[in-house]
Amino acid sequence: MKPESVNLTNHFLVAMPELDDGMFGRAVIYIFRHDEDGAAGLIVNHPSEVLFDNLLSEIRLPALKPLSRPEQPVLVGGPVHPELGFVLHHGHGPWTSTLHSSDSIAVTHSRDVLDAISQGHGPADYIVSLGYAGWQPGQLEEELANNMWLTSKASTDVLFELPYEARWEAAISALGLDWRLLSNEVGHA
Repeated sequence: MKPESVNLTNHFLVAMPELDDGMFGRAVIYIFRHDEDGAAGLIVNHPSEVLFDNLLSEIRLPALKPLSRPEQPVLVGGPVHPELGFVLHHGHGPWTSTLHSSDSIAVTHSRDVLDAISQGHGPADYIVSLGYAGWQPGQLEEELANNMWLTSKASTDVLFELPYEARWEAAISALGLDWRLLSNEVGHA
């Protein structure tokens, strides 16, 4: 039986506690695209060792105005194309290569948004990541049917307000669940 398809754009995938994968263990993934071609998202709670201000210097975009969070780490967005940068941001702007995943949240993967941030006129709330998580058509639906993920509507509080280490538990708690009581066993009647 084919898993039923649901559009999870602008939703979180929250890893079940038993998902013991280095990259996806306790991951919260913001799904920015889900359609007939598959799904794509960014892990929003796994910081790398790279700091955002260092990344700007490496790509020759020194901050012309002080960054609001110069010590902000660049996140590990996922295993697909880890050399590509993505900016998940609140609000829309004039940047190229932007995908609007909701009325207020977008993902941009062009240099012009980084240039705007370095000049002090980019989005106020943003997450910078390298790489993304991707699923072929039907693959995410199969993983959901196998009880690997919880899903919930995305929350800007979780995305932009909470510390990275608090996001997984907060995303589960927002569903009214206690992660210590979850099991990935699939029940059948």
